[in-house]
Amino acid sequence: MLENLKESVCRANLELGASGLVVYTWGNVSEISSDRQYVVIKPSGVDYAVMKPSHMVVVELLTGQVVEGDYRPSSDTPTHLELYRRFPAIGGVTHTHSVNAVAFAQAGMDIPALGTTHADYFYGAVPCTRSLAKEEVVKDYELNTGKVICDTIEERGYDVMAIPGIVVRNHGPFTWGKDGAASVYHAVVLEKVADMAIKTLSLNPQAVMPQFVLDKHYYRKHGPGAYYGQKE
Repeated sequence: MLENLKESVCRANLELGASGLVVYTWGNVSEISSDRQYVVIKPSGVDYAVMKPSHMVVVELLTGQVVEGDYRPSSDTPTHLELYRRFPAIGGVTHTHSVNAVAFAQAGMDIPALGTTHADYFYGAVPCTRSLAKEEVVKDYELNTGKVICDTIEERGYDVMAIPGIVVRNHGPFTWGKDGAASVYHAVVLEKVADMAIKTLSLNPQAVMPQFVLDKHYYRKHGPGAYYGQKE
């Protein structure tokens, strides 16, 4: 079942492991099927060094029930599923505990758009969610994590694909994209811009980037008149 998707998700997880963003098993990637009925995700606690497509777990989008796989799915599965349910444009999701993005999450701060590297991929500050209440942590923690991510995006009026990432207060980053590979790519970029932001703010806490620079760099890659790169 969904053998090609299992291979794609396994490959994305291995790429995440090779990126240096994860330590031990601290990360996961998922991708949704083209009919948006099933999600394939990394199994919980399986080492990247031995991971194979056959280890991937298939779950139903609506119920979260495992329909195929010999392992338990990632403990973060309910968070991934909530993102897919709320935002049909999302095709893949990545979660890490990468150091610099986590620093912003632990500080309870957005990652500000301070330079053109950030602007090439995120059209504005990468938001930090509110803290979860005690009852949200005690019961249905992972589902409530997904809900607070989605609520933050909707409350701020963001285009979910224009800012394809977030940091969860006291937790860490989640990123997404058109597929699993794109979500991993955004996880790597998010960590790099978080690193740049921390260093920039340490040198100049009042650093800012003009809106017109943000507009220029984002839209030259993603706008209707985009001219960065080659035509497909």
